[in-house]
Amino acid sequence: MVKNMWCFFTFLGLATMLYYIVSILLWIILDSDIELAFKERFGKPVKSLEGKVCWIVGASSGIGKSLALELAKNNTQEELSIVKEEALKISSKLDENDIFVLPMDLLDFESHESKLKLVLEKFGTLDILVNNAGRSQRVKSWDGIDINVDRQANKNGNGHIAITSSGAGLVPVPFSPSYCGAKFAVNGYFAALKVDEPKIDVTCFCPGPIATPFLEEAFTENAESKYGTPISPTERRMTSERCGQLFAIAIANKTMLSWVGIFPVSFFIYICSYFPNLRKLVMHLLGTKGIQKLREGEKK
Repeated sequence: MVKNMWCFFTFLGLATMLYYIVSILLWIILDSDIELAFKERFGKPVKSLEGKVCWIVGASSGIGKSLALELAKNNTQEELSIVKEEALKISSKLDENDIFVLPMDLLDFESHESKLKLVLEKFGTLDILVNNAGRSQRVKSWDGIDINVDRQANKNGNGHIAITSSGAGLVPVPFSPSYCGAKFAVNGYFAALKVDEPKIDVTCFCPGPIATPFLEEAFTENAESKYGTPISPTERRMTSERCGQLFAIAIANKTMLSWVGIFPVSFFIYICSYFPNLRKLVMHLLGTKGIQKLREGEKK
């Protein structure tokens, strides 16, 4: 009896050790969290969104533009702010009536309802809303969902809201207190929304360093100035095209929370999210400069 118990606990210990070894290797190898990587290989393809009506708010550049082009490849009807010809070239099944360019000033709150009405008049329904527009700080300004969008999602019975959050909404980073606060709040808000409205699917997508023009428009301590630093791809900065592809996969598979980033970003997020004691040690060892270099995708 004792021998059998010993064998059982030995097996349990080896299985646990193997689990952590495999997990750590995956954190190092993958450019996303494990769930999203699994969905990319074995989950629903982006093609499953074919025929869905998707409204991408902020699709003129960067992640929003890459997501729009990825969805266009799979024949998703879209309302977006993007050069229409680019999306039409990608998909042979989409025509001009399937892509609706809708200029929108997010700060003009009174216009939001009229913009939604234009979308519904054009397509008759709205399946997926992607809140992507914003600016970094170095402050992303996030606007609450218009209640009429919630009602439209409830009316359809299968509404889906996707949000471009940030790795800074999972792990705090230097020089961006209000940006981090906003991103943590966004993740918490939509997690709570999912609890209150279980029929509405929610996807919070948290990218790490991505090669987009994002920093050029970032806020600084001076409200009238921009950070203005251009970005080019590095070994530790994911391309916006790859980010858009993973975002589309997250939407197709309705993941609640996904993050992406080239090593060591994903590894860092896993450690800080699931090992709070190690998180304190790692952040202390890296220091402000080390965390900032990680955030900016610097090689050294």
